[in-house]
Amino acid sequence: MTTTNELIDLIIEGIQEKKGHDITVADLSHIGMAPADAFVICTANNPSQADTIVDSIENVCRTKGDEHPTAIAGRANSQWIAMDFGNVMVHVFLHDTREYYDIDNLWSDAKITQVPDLD
Repeated sequence: MTTTNELIDLIIEGIQEKKGHDITVADLSHIGMAPADAFVICTANNPSQADTIVDSIENVCRTKGDEHPTAIAGRANSQWIAMDFGNVMVHVFLHDTREYYDIDNLWSDAKITQVPDLD
């Protein structure tokens, strides 16, 4: 069984494999009303890249951790794709959509970790 931190590492690997950027991890594990233990948020340059990032996350999590999302929403327009892994929620945004919804700052008491972009 994959731990939450191991799953987050796999998700980040999947994002970075397809050059997703501005990766943020919000640790919500100490917040009682939070919908998950963690949010992993990233930005894609366009809808095609957003779809590719989601496919990569699914592939890495399945092959390296035997983990599968229970639901994926938002693929119809690929502006904001949400993946539900139960204890971890993944949000793949286009830049303008991410700025508009600003979920990075939704949980002010969350521990926020910025993951450096790979160049």
